[in-house]
Amino acid sequence: MSGGEINLQAKTDQTPVKSREVIFLSIVIPAYNEARRIASTLQKIMDYARSQKWLTELIVVDDGSQDGTADLARSQLADWPWSKVISLKKNRGKGAAVKEGILEARGELILFTDADLSTPIEELEKFWPLATRQYDLIIGSRALPTSEIRKRQSFLRETMGKFFNRLVRWLILPDFKDTQCGFKLFKKEAAREIFARIKTTGFAFDVEVLLLARQLGYKVAEVPVIWINSPNSRVKLLGSSVKMLFELLNLSIRKNRNKLTD
Repeated sequence: MSGGEINLQAKTDQTPVKSREVIFLSIVIPAYNEARRIASTLQKIMDYARSQKWLTELIVVDDGSQDGTADLARSQLADWPWSKVISLKKNRGKGAAVKEGILEARGELILFTDADLSTPIEELEKFWPLATRQYDLIIGSRALPTSEIRKRQSFLRETMGKFFNRLVRWLILPDFKDTQCGFKLFKKEAAREIFARIKTTGFAFDVEVLLLARQLGYKVAEVPVIWINSPNSRVKLLGSSVKMLFELLNLSIRKNRNKLTD
């Protein structure tokens, strides 16, 4: 079910959208209690978008924050014509937040990126050559030979991450080096078909995304990226890890029962 090629030459200046104009790129940013960095993150993304000549839509999904994240995002995006801040009434999980944003996105291509920009937005440049070919989903990876980890996680977090990755490859997806990097680009058709089916609401949703992509016949590329650990990770070392483990086991059961694409 692979989609067609994307024409990167079909560009226009960043001027107010007219009804006949098409959003080329949507960027979805899930955010939970990100008041300290959401403004700077959005500024970096807007600076990058202004350097391009296509229309870029920015969507922040506030996942029930209690620190004013949504208001700060609205203020920062006040002068960006193609923006939206979605406020979830309660914290539902990263997977739920990304799903809300993706299904609202209008772009021909849709990127979701973490609010801490652990993968710099400029790494998107590596994705364009693949986006113009028959790839429906392009994922950033921290685990390929040419990936560049500029600031590592703590030994314990890194060890637990590697353990989770081994479980993913053993139980569900043997052919991906890194499912969890928060930097993934979709063609619109693939994004909507995959996220309409997503049921995983927590941090393990990336695994379901890739599993569904495979089962629906979409073509996926894994690309090495720069990655810089953020010291204020929203992944709780114990609580989030336990939940991710249960989500992974649930996905394994659903896969074995052929219940993923129902």
